[in-house]
Amino acid sequence: MKKILVAVTGASGAIYARQTIDLLTRIGELEEIGVMVSRHGREVLAFEGEQLPARDPRIRFFDNDDLFAPPASGSADYDAMIVVPCSMGSVGRMAAGVSSDLIGRAADVMLKERRRLVLVVRETPLSTIHLRNLTLLSECGAVVLPAAPSFYSRPQEIEALCATVSQRILRVLGLPVEGFRWGEERS
Repeated sequence: MKKILVAVTGASGAIYARQTIDLLTRIGELEEIGVMVSRHGREVLAFEGEQLPARDPRIRFFDNDDLFAPPASGSADYDAMIVVPCSMGSVGRMAAGVSSDLIGRAADVMLKERRRLVLVVRETPLSTIHLRNLTLLSECGAVVLPAAPSFYSRPQEIEALCATVSQRILRVLGLPVEGFRWGEERS
């Protein structure tokens, strides 16, 4: 993989977005990390006291209202897209094929081009509508990755606990990442 998109929507869990982008910057083979943030995503980032990494020259921010930005077209050849955190409103719009902003259009492009779309959903409990929308997106090729931290590594702090999800996101894409794996020695 050479080009990855990261979309941040208005669900709680901005730490996952920050950690995921940070982990992506550690992969030297990546040429571009495109980032889109919804209006509510910006509000949640501020409320939760998170800032997205921006110093890496490979990070390219796109305005979510710019439907002429490269992620709006399959010809831009992004290899995958991660929506982290992914709100249920975003899920509903994606499932209905609504492309009223760049995040929705880029997700639509990933699905139509049969490229990897990872939805890191952060909601509980899930309603029947949520489940149907997630099932529909899964049937269309999206990977539904709930932000459900694991405890196998016995994390002692929030950063380490959340990292179990952020690392899993990269593993689902086949990208190299350090971190606990089942069957390995615990430190």
